[in-house]
Amino acid sequence: MIRSRAVTAAVPVALAFALAPELAAAHAGGHETDGFMSGVMHPLLGLDHLIAMIAVGLWGAQLGMPLLIALPVLFPMLMALGGLLAILGMPLPGVEVGIALSGVVLGAAIVAAWKAPVWVAVALIAAFAMMHGHAHGTELPHAAAPLPYALGFILATGSLHLIGIGIGLLNDWRDLGPKVVRGCGALIALLGLVFLAGTAA
Repeated sequence: MIRSRAVTAAVPVALAFALAPELAAAHAGGHETDGFMSGVMHPLLGLDHLIAMIAVGLWGAQLGMPLLIALPVLFPMLMALGGLLAILGMPLPGVEVGIALSGVVLGAAIVAAWKAPVWVAVALIAAFAMMHGHAHGTELPHAAAPLPYALGFILATGSLHLIGIGIGLLNDWRDLGPKVVRGCGALIALLGLVFLAGTAA
């Protein structure tokens, strides 16, 4: 209960951090810098990326330890690796479809409260992280400094994971909590299906 309260209390702080760059950009006329701030903004401006980042934390909270910690740590690390592959010009097939599927699969896992084996959960998160990272690396502005950009999107991603964990820990609340969590999963899966349909258009 103490852990649940602590993480839930941290959610508004993480949300404020995640939204602060967007507010700053709006105040400055919507212009991004080409380094750290661009990296921070990319996970926030693409809804397909944003829902997946939240879903990772949410599903991790449902799965419990050690995946509660392992998935949100693993995702940014492998996302950075995927981004590096894109920067180096190494292709990764099916990236857009994979990004859309991340929403569908993770959303469905949350709705079903699927207690996946550790290796299955890690494998899924690793594959999706690489695809999201590759897309971010491909979108890297030509003038951007890769290291500050990478640090920015890893930091923003971690904040979104923390928000997802906070939502997932609502599952500990009787009656309403599990319904809220599964409702969020259903919304994520539905949006994933919309994005998936868009890749076929």
